[in-house]
Amino acid sequence: MTEYLYYLLPWEFGLSWLVFCVGGLWLYYRGLVRRRARGIAPGVWRPLAFTVGMVGIYAVSQTHYDYLAQYMFFTHRIQHLVMHHAAPFLIALSVPWPVLASGLPEWRVPAGVSKPAMALLRGLYRVLQNPVLAPVLFVGLIYFWLIPSVHFDAMLSRWLYDVMNWSMVIDGILFWWLMLDPVTTKGGLARLGFGARLVILWLVMVPQIALGAYIALSDRVLFDVYAVCGRAWPLAPLTDQQIGGLVTWIPAAMMSVLGILVLIGYWLAGRGDDRAPAAGLTTTEGA
Repeated sequence: MTEYLYYLLPWEFGLSWLVFCVGGLWLYYRGLVRRRARGIAPGVWRPLAFTVGMVGIYAVSQTHYDYLAQYMFFTHRIQHLVMHHAAPFLIALSVPWPVLASGLPEWRVPAGVSKPAMALLRGLYRVLQNPVLAPVLFVGLIYFWLIPSVHFDAMLSRWLYDVMNWSMVIDGILFWWLMLDPVTTKGGLARLGFGARLVILWLVMVPQIALGAYIALSDRVLFDVYAVCGRAWPLAPLTDQQIGGLVTWIPAAMMSVLGILVLIGYWLAGRGDDRAPAAGLTTTEGA
């Protein structure tokens, strides 16, 4: 049993990953306790979705799975499937922002510092959440990090490897929050409507299918960095690449399908305006 627990330890310790995952869970559950004390019940499914999402990111970045992700192409693609699709999807689905805000420690920041900083963050957020730029970034980052020469450099450079993985997580959370936010009208201000989101989810699915199919069906090895570093398992290079292509092709595309189903569920439930009874929450939050 002890020998298996060893694999749960970090392959290469990253303080930023630890702070993000453990700190995020601490803030979330601190916020849950505070909201429960005020009579706001969060249900079961949202906390569960958030927890699974954060644990998923930790598992592929701060355990020995990270070793496999650096020495096998298909395990690397599973790592990015978790970082860019599955975990951010669950985090966004949990609608964690009010709970996280409730968990923040109480401190006072001088207005001369907080106002410009918040204005800068809001401006950057609006740019990244632009309904044209967001899907381009979502798909573009996948393509960029899978350019063979770029992928070669990223897998051999620790700092570039971290940049690649962090870009996957941050962009994934931003994109899936834009897609899965249950509100389309907040305080009278229009947000992205459900119809537009359905179109975006379909549009990002097509190039992912095309890329995954190209990798899976290629008759030559595209990513030779794994021949340089060696593979964790004695798997034929082309077979490794084909499985990785299938991971990029099928599960990634299915995440768009799941997103479409969630949006249809919101639509049928009458979600959209935060002032509407179906979306407005008083003492009990929807699970």
